[in-house]
Amino acid sequence: MPTMLMGVFAVSGQEVNNRRYDIGVIGDIPALMAFWELFRDKTNHAVLREIGIVAAAFPGQQGLPGIYDSPAVIPTYPGYHEMLEKHPEINMVIEATGRQSLLSELRATLPSDITLVERAAANFFINLLTQDKMWIACKLDLLHTQSMLKTIIDQMDEEILFLDTEGRVLDLNRKCLERTGLSKSQAVGELLNNVFCGLGDIGCGLPLDSTIKKGEPCEALASQVDDDGRVRYYRVYAYPIFDEAGILCNVVAMRRDITRRMEMEQRLQQSEKLASIGELSTYIAHEIRNPLFTISGFANSLMRSKDANDSIREKLSIILTESRRLDEILKSIINFTRPTEAEATSVELNELTTSTMEVMGIGLSNQGIRLVLELEAGVAQAKANPEVIKQCLINLVKNAVEAMPDGGILTIATGMTRDYATLTVTDTGVGISAKIRDKVFSPFFSTKGKGSGLGLAMTRKILDEIGGEVDLTSKEEEGTAITLLLPPLLAVANSGGQG
Repeated sequence: MPTMLMGVFAVSGQEVNNRRYDIGVIGDIPALMAFWELFRDKTNHAVLREIGIVAAAFPGQQGLPGIYDSPAVIPTYPGYHEMLEKHPEINMVIEATGRQSLLSELRATLPSDITLVERAAANFFINLLTQDKMWIACKLDLLHTQSMLKTIIDQMDEEILFLDTEGRVLDLNRKCLERTGLSKSQAVGELLNNVFCGLGDIGCGLPLDSTIKKGEPCEALASQVDDDGRVRYYRVYAYPIFDEAGILCNVVAMRRDITRRMEMEQRLQQSEKLASIGELSTYIAHEIRNPLFTISGFANSLMRSKDANDSIREKLSIILTESRRLDEILKSIINFTRPTEAEATSVELNELTTSTMEVMGIGLSNQGIRLVLELEAGVAQAKANPEVIKQCLINLVKNAVEAMPDGGILTIATGMTRDYATLTVTDTGVGISAKIRDKVFSPFFSTKGKGSGLGLAMTRKILDEIGGEVDLTSKEEEGTAITLLLPPLLAVANSGGQG
């Protein structure tokens, strides 16, 4: 009966030129221990299973000690004749001892269909085999790492591109393809500026050029007007990649959408401005309005004087007009800094729009403006004060009319989104340039050369206070649309709040 050898000799066959090789090994303990050490040091069990050893013979010995820690099992025999008899499938024999007497015996007795491999040749081919398998293992590991890295980069929200030193795209991630609308074949080989087109005055060449020249990371702020007329802000980064000699060989460019962050920063800046204005308005109310009232009083008194001639009355009239204008500005400032005191009730947007435009629509045709009402049926009531929302609508309509000095179309629309009831005022006027887009909601900013510049700022302040939002889209020479997003009046407000 054969003994069972626990070792690294696995049981499977190799195929060469469509011939399967099942191998039997003949040797003594020192020789096969050397083979085992060779396998253990240079390969693994998966490789050994492919070598195809099915049995081993130890003439005059009982087994191979010290290798009983592997799960693989092959039978061993005290002589090679018994091994060949028990395993007729063996068609290759490896002689592991290197003894000339045994080699001569094997050459004389082995059938012609069994290939004899001497020890030196076996060592040579096993080394080749293990190196080949190790190369395959390294390749698989590399492919796995490459796949994992690509998966991670594709999942990132930033647009990432791999460039050569001329700024041409070699590869890019999925987000970049999705947001630019390009296919990979269209993007690869293009210059970075052509992929990130329309980035405003700053552009994306600046960080790339600086990185290539200085070999240092660089970044720049870029802006872009999208197809809907909204401004998007991006932070563009460029990172150098050096080879082993320290020479710049590639550049990684990354673009991050920071529009939401910019909006939050602008709102924070506006809140800080409002806080400063609030402190200043108290001083203005007490220190400026009182002397202004005195000036107006004396000017009125002089106007009524019999000694005042026409020239004096004209100058006094100017003083009174400017005093009233200054008083209106002071009132606007004080009202702007105060919280909206009007109680939030309910607003029927369609009714409010219809009644307001019945009055404001008078005379629009004389200015070459056509009024269009697009009132969606079933719009939810908004939770706000009707008079406050009406004033916001009036401000937006006035701005729209002033933006169309040569006439155009004024559209007032109502509707619903998932979270808000909407009221949109759209004109076909001159539009708002990207340079001032982020300033139009700032207090005291005006492009009209008159007024306090508080109309849009007050509108945003009111919407913020009631939990709504203001959305602006605009294209130069095409027009502007401003949407008031109003919180809807919830059914639970009057139902006792049952949960």
